[in-house]
Amino acid sequence: MNFIGKILTLGGLLKFRQKNKPKGGRKARSSAGTRGLKQPKKTKSSDYFENRRGGRRQGDARKIRETSDFGKIVRIPKDVPQIENLQSLRDDVKKFADLGLGDRTLAAIRKMGFSEPTEIQTRAIPIALSGRDIIGTAQTGTGKTAAFALPIIEKISVSDKIGALILSPTRELAAQIADAVEAFSAYSDVKVVLVQGGVSMQNQINQIKRGTDILVATPGRLLDLMQQKVVDLSAIQYLVLDEVDRMFDMGFIDDVTRIIRSCPKNRQTLFFSATMPPEVLRLSNWALKDPERIEIGIIHSPAETVEHFIYPVDSIQKYDMILSVINSIKDEVVIVFTRTRMDADRIGEWLSAHGFKLAVLHSDKTQRERDKALNSFKDGKVGILVATDIASRGLDISNVGYVINYNVPEHAEDYVHRIGRTGRAKKEGKAITLFSAEETFFLERIERFIGRPIERRKLEGFNYRNEPDLMVAVPKHKKKRNR
Repeated sequence: MNFIGKILTLGGLLKFRQKNKPKGGRKARSSAGTRGLKQPKKTKSSDYFENRRGGRRQGDARKIRETSDFGKIVRIPKDVPQIENLQSLRDDVKKFADLGLGDRTLAAIRKMGFSEPTEIQTRAIPIALSGRDIIGTAQTGTGKTAAFALPIIEKISVSDKIGALILSPTRELAAQIADAVEAFSAYSDVKVVLVQGGVSMQNQINQIKRGTDILVATPGRLLDLMQQKVVDLSAIQYLVLDEVDRMFDMGFIDDVTRIIRSCPKNRQTLFFSATMPPEVLRLSNWALKDPERIEIGIIHSPAETVEHFIYPVDSIQKYDMILSVINSIKDEVVIVFTRTRMDADRIGEWLSAHGFKLAVLHSDKTQRERDKALNSFKDGKVGILVATDIASRGLDISNVGYVINYNVPEHAEDYVHRIGRTGRAKKEGKAITLFSAEETFFLERIERFIGRPIERRKLEGFNYRNEPDLMVAVPKHKKKRNR
C-alpha cells in the first residue's frame, strides 16, 4: 500500500471510532465494556447530609430518619451496684420518696448527700412523672438539672435505641449535666453518653455504638452525628432543652428546631431556663403539648443571697481598680467576667503579672484548655477564673465568694446569670461591677430589668483620678407636646 493509501485508511479508522464513541466522556468509555450488565442504582441520600456555605440545608433533619441506615448497636451491660441499707432508704430521703421516685433513684440521691428537694424539684418531678410537658423557669442554682433528670431516669425504657435527649447550649454545661445524670443513675442500668464539640468524635461514636439511653448533647455536634447516620432520634421518649433562652442568644435556634423536628411527635418535652423571653414561648407553642408552667421566684431578680453593687470609675482606671479589688478580698474564690475574649486574655495576663494564680476560660480556647481551666478552678488549684459569658450559665461551681464584672453586660439577663455564680446553695456571696460613664445605657437597661436601682459605692483607699458619682441617675422622660 502506497503512502496516500495508508493516510486514507487511517482517516477512515478514526472516523469509525469517533462515530462509535460512547457518550458521556471518560466515565462512559471506562464502562463501555460492561454494557448489558445491570448497574447498581445510585442513591442521593448523602445529598441530604452535605453542608454548604452558610449552614446546613433546610429540611435536612426532617429527612434523616427516612434516608439513614444506622449502624448496629451492640449494647454492653452496665455494672450496677447493690443498694445498701435498703430498709432505711425511704426514711433517709423521705421527701424525695414522697415525690414518687423509686428505690434505685432514691439510693443515688442518698449517696450524693441530698435529703431535701428544692422548690423547682418539688413542683416539677411529680408533673414530669405523670407524663405532662413542662415549661420550668427558675433562677440559676435552684436544682433544675435534678428536676428533669430524676423523672427521666425513673421512667425511661432501656433498649438498643436512644430514649432521651438533653440539649445544652455550651460544652461546659453539657458536661456538667452528663456528670449529674450519670451520678443520679448510678443504681440503675440506664447508660448516659455526652456528645460535644472540641473533642474526638470517634470516641463518642464508639460509646453510642455500645448502647445509649440518655444522650446529653450540644446542638452542633449532635447534628454532625445525625448527618453521619450515627445518632437515630426515632425512638426518643423524652426531650429536654436546658437554658433555652441562651440557645437563642447564641444563634442555635435553627439547629434546635431541626433537632426537634427529627424527634417523634409522641414524646414528652421539658423546657427549663432561668428566663423565658417571648421567642422561647413562641417555640414552645409548637414543640410542647399543653405544658404545665412552673415559675419559681422572681425570674428577673438576683438571688437574695447575693449582695451586688457598683464601683463607678473612669474606664482608663479599670485595670488598676480590678487589681485593688482582688487585693482587698484575698483568700476568696473569685470569678471575673468580661465582655470579650480579648479582655479575658488581657486581664488574665495583667493579674498573672502581679502574682495571682488564675485560669482563663473562653470559646477561643481548645476543649482541652477549657476543661483544664475549669477543673483547676473547681479543684482549688487556682483561686481566680477570668471568663466570658461561657461560664455564666448553669455551671455549678461551689464556694465562689465574689463575682466581678469588669464591664457592664450588654444584655440585662446576663447580669443576673453572672452574679448568680455566687450566693449558691443558700450561701452568701458578693457581686461587684466596674462601671464607667460610657456604659450608662447598659446599666439603665439592667436596672429596668431587675426593677430597682443598683447601689453605687466608693472603693476605700483607691486613688481615683476623678471623684466617683454615687448618685443614681434619674431617667429623663420626654415631654409630650400640647395638641
